[in-house]
Amino acid sequence: MGPETRGAFGPADFAARTGVSRETLARLKAYADVLADWNARHNLIAKSTLPDLWRRHFWDSAQLAPLIPDTARSLADLGSGAGFPGLVLAVMLPHLAVTLHEATAKKCAFLRAAAERMGVTVTIENARLEDLPPRRFDVVTARALAPLPKLLEYAQNFVGPNSVCLFLKGQNVGAELTQAHKCWKMKASQAPSQTDPSGAIVVVRKLGPSHVASPKTPHPGRRQPKGRRR
Repeated sequence: MGPETRGAFGPADFAARTGVSRETLARLKAYADVLADWNARHNLIAKSTLPDLWRRHFWDSAQLAPLIPDTARSLADLGSGAGFPGLVLAVMLPHLAVTLHEATAKKCAFLRAAAERMGVTVTIENARLEDLPPRRFDVVTARALAPLPKLLEYAQNFVGPNSVCLFLKGQNVGAELTQAHKCWKMKASQAPSQTDPSGAIVVVRKLGPSHVASPKTPHPGRRQPKGRRR
């Protein structure tokens, strides 16, 4: 029995919650199979979360789909890791041109393997976010990447005047928003997380720096903190 069927929340529950087609669900099952195989060797996600894969990772990612404007045509996923939420959204919303940004070559290799197995077309950027030139996307997403003030620093190079940022955040979301408002001008709101009672989805529009300089990393290094696996 695969990890996606062991937990209380499985593929059928995911389909009922999201309304995805059988074809989309089949692609996500293929994704789950590839992830289980690679994770045994590379530890892409915390092994303790595998029994709850469909709720903890797939549904957590999928809940962003209804928040994406119908007019959106491009999406940048920052710090994609094992593909959450970007690869899930690419399957659910095939009209979006999705670009997955990941600095670790090993994880990019996984993303390519997973996308190929799923039959999904995505662009994969193997680079540090700080090293990429500015480029505008309609939607910017991130999950378990960095505290919100730093996350907004990354996101500013990927947004335009009408872009929307969707960030999955945990129980520290209130404190992170308070800190972020000191450094950034933005229209921010929260949507409750459907998978984490203590978490929220932060929705950011009209992002721009305030008169106070945004925090900078003094030395180039890891752009994603240790322990970001969920």
